[in-house]
Amino acid sequence: MKEYSVCIVGGGSTFTPGFLKSFVRLREKFPIKKLVLFDIDKERQELVGKFGEILYKEHFPELDFSYTTDIKEAYSGMDFIFMQMRSGGLPMRQVDEHIPFAHGKIGQETCGAGGLSYGLRSVVDMIKAIYDIRTYAKDAWILNYSNPAAIVAEALRREFPDDKKILNICDQPENVIRSVSRLLNVDWEDLDPIYFGLNHFGWFKHIYDVNTGEDLLPKVKQIVKEKGFLPQDAEQRDASWLDTYGFVEKMLEDFPDYLPNTYNQYYLYPEYKFSKLDPNYTRADEVMASREKRVFSECEEVIKAGTLGDKFETISDAHAEMMIEVAISIAYNKNNRYILIVENNGAINNLQDDAMVEVVCELGINGPRPMRVGNIPQLYYGLLANQVSSEKLLVDAYYENSYTKALHAFTINRLVNDVTVARELLDALIEANKGYWPELK
Repeated sequence: MKEYSVCIVGGGSTFTPGFLKSFVRLREKFPIKKLVLFDIDKERQELVGKFGEILYKEHFPELDFSYTTDIKEAYSGMDFIFMQMRSGGLPMRQVDEHIPFAHGKIGQETCGAGGLSYGLRSVVDMIKAIYDIRTYAKDAWILNYSNPAAIVAEALRREFPDDKKILNICDQPENVIRSVSRLLNVDWEDLDPIYFGLNHFGWFKHIYDVNTGEDLLPKVKQIVKEKGFLPQDAEQRDASWLDTYGFVEKMLEDFPDYLPNTYNQYYLYPEYKFSKLDPNYTRADEVMASREKRVFSECEEVIKAGTLGDKFETISDAHAEMMIEVAISIAYNKNNRYILIVENNGAINNLQDDAMVEVVCELGINGPRPMRVGNIPQLYYGLLANQVSSEKLLVDAYYENSYTKALHAFTINRLVNDVTVARELLDALIEANKGYWPELK
């Protein structure tokens, strides 16, 4: 069985320790011989890297493990590159979230003005990163789940139209399915979903039992109505995530057709969500005060002790195992099913072909094969067509250095929806993103 060389871009992320552990857990299914962490933040990555050295010394001593800030060293000879970049880091995420609140709009990482702000930064950095990767690893699979994934996917579609080894993916639909499995008390691998939408804006049309063929969605709706909805790893989640999942119950009351992605609430209830969120303590603040401190303190404890001890089980991430499973499906041509971000081309029949949609795909060595969902009802078409237009206009703004196109993208976004406010937001974010965004004229 071939052993693979792997790079994780964003080696200093709080998600990386869980990733490192997952490579141990899945080493028989996905044997790797070399693993390199790459990050531009040397200090942040070094903490995770030292944790990794102790982890692999105890649990995977034959692995060639290293961490670096050098592009050539990171990418040369790689078979798979996992992209988890955060352009501007958490401090700029704070900017994305706080500035919209100051103008009476929701600040959110991937939705609304905050998502558009982050999107332009990510487009700049992701395009550069892909060119760097292709300089040193022209045949590597690039598994990208850097946010905001829909905007990044649209830009990469345009910049690299012939590169068939760039795969855009988000773990949130998978998280919802795993949460449904907890609700039903079944194995998540026994659930076969039918899903349509855009990244962070979609719905489960059906959820089948793979053993019986029964559509379990009616049962899921009833249980949510009676007991509410929790994430599959509720015990490890911050308060804001518990609230996010809990709101699924309300969305199902008002939109009973399909099970929603948790992020839909921002698009469907923006005024309510604005009234309930704290403009002085957003999700970025919460991450830095909770998850970041928790994960890095555990790394520090391991480094100080010189041994992993019982920390092998405490540092984990379901999304890391999912991403490795995606690599396995490609490497061994398994054609397993995943919800991926792909060019539409008729998957959602009545949505434009060049939209980057999120649907179930079979995934093997030649890439994804999307499963068609046919026409979607007018309500869902209208919501998605509006968001596609906002995202495409933003990417137009990047390529044309166009202030006007950026203004249009902000104006029609459902979380802004007013040209005067859009201009105020855009001007404030241009100032805040100096050095990150392209110059808009």
